[in-house]
Parts: sequence; C-alpha cells; structure tokens
Amino acid sequence: MQLVRFSANLTGTTMMDKVTIRIPATSANLGPGFDCLGVALDCHNFASLVRGGTAAPHTMIDEAAAAFFNTSGVPRFDFSWQITGDVPRSRGLGSSVTVRLGILHGLNALTGTPLDAETLYRLCAQLEGHPDNAAPAAFGGFAAARPDTVRFRCDISPDLHFVLLLPPEEIETDVSRGRLPREISHADAVWNTAHTALLTAAFVSRQYELLRGSMRDHLHEPYRLAVNPLLRPAVEAGVAAGALSGYLSGSGSAIACVSLENPERIAEAMRSVAPNAQTLILHADNTGTTTLR
Repeated sequence: MQLVRFSANLTGTTMMDKVTIRIPATSANLGPGFDCLGVALDCHNFASLVRGGTAAPHTMIDEAAAAFFNTSGVPRFDFSWQITGDVPRSRGLGSSVTVRLGILHGLNALTGTPLDAETLYRLCAQLEGHPDNAAPAAFGGFAAARPDTVRFRCDISPDLHFVLLLPPEEIETDVSRGRLPREISHADAVWNTAHTALLTAAFVSRQYELLRGSMRDHLHEPYRLAVNPLLRPAVEAGVAAGALSGYLSGSGSAIACVSLENPERIAEAMRSVAPNAQTLILHADNTGTTTLR
C-alpha cells in the first residue's frame, strides 16, 4: 500500500497527487479463440503516476494519456510515471495492456474518477486494436469479447494451473501478425468455431476436463510456428506429463499448458524441450486492474 496525499481543485473535486495501479498479466487466444478470448494471471505490473514533474516521451503512454484526456474532458496536466513488476515484455503475456490500463486508470484516479471502468476498458481495447487482453486485464478471470468491446467474464477456479514456458526470445506482436493469411478454409473456420465454443463452455461451467484437446487451433498458430518453433514440442511434452491442453500465449513466445494436477511435473516436461527457457506456474487473477491506495 502507498500513502496518498490529497488536494482540492478549484471546483472542489478531491484529487490525488499520486497513485499506484496493479494490472495482471494476461494470456490471450487460448488456442482457437483468436482475438476474442483471454485469461488474467496472478503475475502483475504496477503503474505509479505522480501529478506534476516531467517524463520522457513514450508513444504508448502518450497515446493512452491523450485518449484519457480527450474522452474525460479533463484539462491536460503534466505527470511522471514508472512501470515496474514481473510481466515479461514481448512474450505474449499482455505487457502492453498493463501499460495502457495502468496509465488510463492512474490518470482517472488522479482526477477524481471521471470515467467508469467500462469506459477505461473500451479505451484500452481501442488502443490495443483487439479486446482479448484488455478484457481479462481490466476485469479479471476468463473473458470473451467482441471487437465492439461487448464482453463477458467469469471467475476461474484456483484448482486450474497455468504452466508457462518462457523462451528467451522476444516476439513483437506486429511481426507475428504479419505472418497470418488473409483467408482460411471453411473447414478450418468450422474447426475453430467448434473448439472455441467448447473451451468457452468449459470455463463458464468450470468443467475443466472439457479443455482436454479443446485448445487446438487452425487459424493462427500454424502460421506462427516459424517464429515459435517450440510450440508443438512443448505442448506435446506438457500433455504427455498430464496437462489437459496447451497453446501459444498471444503471439508468443510464451507457451502455456493448463492442468488440474501435477503442475511441477508438467513444467519439468516442458522445460525438457528448451533447457534455456524459464517456467512459471500461475493461477488466475479474478480481480483485474486494482487501484492501490
């Protein structure tokens, strides 16, 4: 927790001088749910904002700040910021969302919360270009969202483990997306629709055994194998060790397996295909973005 000083503006609205926002990591797509499904994980970044001061230009932060001020109508003011935490960069774990949501929620807190959480989420999704990371990071748990930011979320049981393999290579989302085809076959579309429906039902009903084999994808993962060569061997090793299923987290390079038991054994098996990679065993964050006072 941080001590917070308060001051009053000319209109009498109570405003904060500094604030820290906690934002969870996210794992998007979950295999077939490309650009529409994601989960929040209990690994976090922290965005600390202080009214006044100066900060070096940063495109992502400057864009988030502009979106907040334009939408809220709050007069612009200088602020300094710091992003800290444990979410790896460029690994498909939503690090960009932690920055955008952190700045949006931080500025909102500094100015007396003129915008509600739904509006802040929509701004983040627009800046991201898709809502699959923004929705779970904002609201926690499992989230399904449409491009128009209509979304649904539900809690995830602590019984479900997310075992992550983290190769040392960073992968930029834009580069990975450039490998995707403009069109896919009708058969591949049907495959992904069926698997997306089934894994969504598994999360909503908490019948996690339905995840077994339901995270396989024909829409984006096959085209990302060239820059994520560990995907198939890591998932196969994880499933052989007892995982229900596995998938490429976001655009990579992180690879995830989900399990109801023996996560340490699964992590060891996944690491066996990439000895220079790290593994994390995480659970869901069902809270989402939180303001620390």
